[in-house]
Amino acid sequence: MKSELRYMEALDWIHGLSRFGSKPGLERMNAMLDKLDNPHRQVDYVHIAGTNGKGSTAAILASIFEAAGYRIGLYTSPYLLSFTNRMAINGCDIEQEELADMVGLVRPVVEEVTADERFGQPTEFEVVTVLALIYFARREVDLVVLEVGLGGRLDATNVVDPLLSIITNVDLEHTEVLGDTVEEVAFEKAGIIKEGIPVLTASEDPRVLAVIKARASELNAPLYSLFAPQGNGGEKINRPVFNRRVITDQGQVFDYTGFKRSYQDLFIPLRGRYQICNAATALAAVELLENRGTMVDEQHLRQGLSEVIWPGRLELLKNSPKLVMDGAHNPAAIRQMAEALTEYFSYRRLILVFGIMADKDAPAMMSAILPLADRVIFTKASIPRAADPAGLHKTALEQLYCSREKASVNDDLEMALEEALHGAGPEDLVLVTGSFYTVSDARALWTQPVK
Repeated sequence: MKSELRYMEALDWIHGLSRFGSKPGLERMNAMLDKLDNPHRQVDYVHIAGTNGKGSTAAILASIFEAAGYRIGLYTSPYLLSFTNRMAINGCDIEQEELADMVGLVRPVVEEVTADERFGQPTEFEVVTVLALIYFARREVDLVVLEVGLGGRLDATNVVDPLLSIITNVDLEHTEVLGDTVEEVAFEKAGIIKEGIPVLTASEDPRVLAVIKARASELNAPLYSLFAPQGNGGEKINRPVFNRRVITDQGQVFDYTGFKRSYQDLFIPLRGRYQICNAATALAAVELLENRGTMVDEQHLRQGLSEVIWPGRLELLKNSPKLVMDGAHNPAAIRQMAEALTEYFSYRRLILVFGIMADKDAPAMMSAILPLADRVIFTKASIPRAADPAGLHKTALEQLYCSREKASVNDDLEMALEEALHGAGPEDLVLVTGSFYTVSDARALWTQPVK
C-alpha cells in the first residue's frame, strides 16, 4: 500500500476517535503505555501548561536547546499546516510513513483498552500523545518539550515525570471543563506539579500564584516565579528581570537578568510584548535546567532565540495590503494581540476575518477586537466545533460591537479571505484571527494563493 494512502488511513482512524473520554483521568493513558513498555519513562521532559503562551514558550525553549546541539522533541497542539506538525525533532516533523507505522502498533492496544470496561475508549488526544511518546523514545531524544493539551491535572500528557514543570499563566478558559473561577482553573494547571520537581511560573495573578504556591509546598516542589516576590518557603528569591528595548520590523530586542546570568540585546523574531515574557520564561527554564546537566552557552542561547520559528502568531504574510494571521483563541489572547497590532503595524483600515470555536466566550472575544475593526467578516474553520458565523454576527450587532454596515457573514473561509483582500486598499491590514483552526485553514489557503 502506498505510504500516502497508509498515512491518510491512519489519520482517518485517529480523527474517528472521540474528543472526550467517558471517564476522566489518566487510567487509560497508563494502561496503554504499560502495554507498550512505558516509552514515557525512557526520555526526559519539560512539561508546560498555561492558558496562553505555552506553545511559544515551548518553541523558544526547543530552539535554544537545538542550537546548543541537543536532540530535542517538541510536542504541541493544535497543528497549523499538517497533522505531523504535532510532533517534531529539531524542527523536523514526523514522517508520514513513520506515523502510519506507529498507528499500526498502537491500534490493537487501543482496541484492547477500549474493550476493558475499567477504562473505556481512549480519546483522540490520548492516542496522539501515546504516539508522540513512542516516537520520541524510539528516536532517543535528549529532551522533550511537552505542551499540555487542556488543563493539566487530567491531561493526557500528565503521565510524565519531568525535569521541570512550567505554568506560563492562567486565565478563564474551557470553563465547562476546568471550572468557573480563576482559582479552579489554576488548580487544574497546578496539577502538573510533581513531588520534588521544580516548577516555574510566569503568572502575575495573586490568586493564581496562591494556588500554585500551595500545591508546590504540598509536594515539596521548589517554586520559581517571574513575578512573585517570594519563593516556595517564603524566602526572597532572585527573580528574573527583563525589559523590551527595541521593536523592529522583524521582531524585538530585549535584556534579561536571571537567576544566574545576564544578557543584553537579545533578539527574538516574534511580535508582541507578551512574547518577551515567553522568552524570559524559556531563559529562566534554561537556567534551572542547568542543575539537571543541560548546559547552554551564550552564543547558542542567542542563536536559538534568533532562529525560533513559530508561525500563526502575529505572522505577517503579505504587504500592501498587509495580511496578518494570529491564532488568539480566548479573551486574554485577543486582548494581547489587539494591543500588539498598533505597536507593530501601521495601517489605514483594519479588516477582520473572524472565526472562533463554539465553546469559546464569544462576547468577551468580540468586545476586545471588533470595535477596532473598520470591517468584520464572520466566517468559520472546517471543523465541526466551529461557531456559526451567522450567530456571531447576530451577537455582535445586538451587543453593538460593530455596526450592520461594517459586518458581513461568509461561511466559506476561502471566499471570506478573498473578499477581505480584494476589499482592502494598499495601506489597509487584513487580520485573520479567533482560532488556530481558522488560522490553519487560512494559512493553507495562502500557501495556495487566494485568487
